[in-house]
Amino acid sequence: MTSQRITGISSMATRQVLAELAQAYRQRCGVEVVIESVGGVDAARRVQAGEAFDAVFLAADALDKLAAAGHVLPDSRVNLMRSGVAVAVREGAERPDISSEATLRNAVLQARSLSVSTGPSGVALLALFERWGLMETLRPRLVTPPPGVPVASLVASGEVELGFQQLSEMLNVPGIALLGGLPAGCEIVTVFAGAVATASTQPDAVRELLTFMAGPETADAKRRQGMEPA
Repeated sequence: MTSQRITGISSMATRQVLAELAQAYRQRCGVEVVIESVGGVDAARRVQAGEAFDAVFLAADALDKLAAAGHVLPDSRVNLMRSGVAVAVREGAERPDISSEATLRNAVLQARSLSVSTGPSGVALLALFERWGLMETLRPRLVTPPPGVPVASLVASGEVELGFQQLSEMLNVPGIALLGGLPAGCEIVTVFAGAVATASTQPDAVRELLTFMAGPETADAKRRQGMEPA
C-alpha cells in the first residue's frame, strides 16, 4: 500500500460502523482512514460539487447515480452492509404495538407527530404511508429533521412522538425506547456500499480498503452496529 491516508465521506447511518472498520484497517495495514459523516443528501451534493474524497459511502442507489454522473468509478461499487429501519418513542412513553402491518398503520395514525429520515429510508416510508392512503392525514404531523439532526434526538426531546430511522442510528441513544424493526410486509432495508471517487489519486488503495470492509472478518462489527453484512 503506497498511501498512508485515505479520505472518505458517508451518510450518518454508517458513521459508527465505518469508524470501527477504519480503526481495524489502520491496525491491520497501518493506513489512516478518515471518513466524514454527514446527512446522505449533503454527502451526495458535496461529491457532485467536486469536493475531493478518495472514497464515498452511501446507499447503493445513490452511488449508482453518482457513478452515472461521473463522480465515482462505475465498476468500483462494493456492497458492505444491509440496514433496516427501526421505530422509537420517547423513553417512558406508551409503547404502541407495531408487530403487524395493521398495528403499525394504527400506531402511525394515532401519533400526534412523527418523523422519518431525509434519506432513502424516509422516501420509502413516505411511499408506505401513501400506499396506506394516509399521506394527506399525516402531512401536517410530519416533522422533517434539520440537516445532520438524527430523528432519534427529536424523539428523545419530545418534539416527535413516533420516529423512524435506521436501527444503527437509534442504538444507544439516551432518552428513547426502541419498539423494534418494521413488521413483515413493511420492511425497509437499505444496502450501503462504498465506491472509489473519481477524484481519488489512489484508486487501488481505496479498492483494497473496500475489499477489507466487505470481508468476513468485518461481520461482527456490522452486527454490533445494528446491521447485517451485505
